[in-house]
Amino acid sequence: MATINFGSTISLTEFANAVGTVGKDVTIIGQGEPGIGKSSMLKVLQAQYPDYEIAYIDCTLLDLGDFALPYTEVHGDMKVTKFAPNARFKMHTGRKVLVMLDEIGKAMKSVKNVLLTLMLEHRIGDHYLPEDSIVFGTTNLLSDGVGDMLEAHARNRVALVTVRKPDADEWIDWAVGNNIAPEVIAWVKQFPHALASYTDASQRENPYIFNPTRAGMGAVVTPRSLEKASNIAKRRAELGDSLTISLLSGTIGESASRDMQSFFTVVDKLPTWDAIIKDPEGTKVPDDTIAKCILVFSAITRVEKESLNAWLTYVRRIDLEWQALFVTSVMKSSVKQALCVANKEFRDWCVANSWLF
Repeated sequence: MATINFGSTISLTEFANAVGTVGKDVTIIGQGEPGIGKSSMLKVLQAQYPDYEIAYIDCTLLDLGDFALPYTEVHGDMKVTKFAPNARFKMHTGRKVLVMLDEIGKAMKSVKNVLLTLMLEHRIGDHYLPEDSIVFGTTNLLSDGVGDMLEAHARNRVALVTVRKPDADEWIDWAVGNNIAPEVIAWVKQFPHALASYTDASQRENPYIFNPTRAGMGAVVTPRSLEKASNIAKRRAELGDSLTISLLSGTIGESASRDMQSFFTVVDKLPTWDAIIKDPEGTKVPDDTIAKCILVFSAITRVEKESLNAWLTYVRRIDLEWQALFVTSVMKSSVKQALCVANKEFRDWCVANSWLF
């Protein structure tokens, strides 16, 4: 199997593309900060390879006995011991397998040695993955200080790439197509530095982000924690404000949860979606910047063919910058893009305001 070794910085999308393009021939390990979404790449690749079996392996929990169990075969007068691979690796299915080795840097040294054979030869004991199977892995940066280590001989046999943390715009592009609460998306839009990286020297004092040099660090803002914050925000009515803030503090940190609380207050004062659709010309348009931002991201999530014309009538009453935000954001959602492009009013607006883009 061909191997390369290089150290460029790539995005999560580029990581997934690299695995999908050359992963059959080159084992790619993506290293990056905690919580940036490395593990979510499995969902992306699963959609690209629907005919593959999926094997997700959490390397932090692996022991040597988890790879295979011994059995005996009789050959003439002699008994020999062989090893049957664990079913979790899907070698028994007869189908091509997409294997993700998550947190490989945290595996025990003895386990890493077995994993190296799997990565380079697609083999466990005497058993091989089917041809064209893909094995890739994820780990944290050594500088993160969370116990990740790939030995030199392993690093020299794989393509070890550094996956950078998504910035606010990249995360928003993902969020609008993945059912994230509009108020959480709007918060990131207004607080883009919450997704900065500690590797940027100018962000050393940023209270929102992971920083291994900061003592007593608790919960921080990451793509992963924001997704959890969205799930909490959606249940705010059931949880109540006090419990919601407590849960958010334990998910994205106290600074971020306090700031996000003000967005919840705005949400409670917004016109309902039903009111906007029923009376787009008469329903009050908010003056507050945060309110307009939340409304736009809410519309991207909720607008359908039957409600699009009414929403377009309403949004034209809001400042042009927010109209532009709706258009640029909705065009990054594959489902909503098709819906909007098929609408004549939407196309006419784009033509009339093409200078904005």
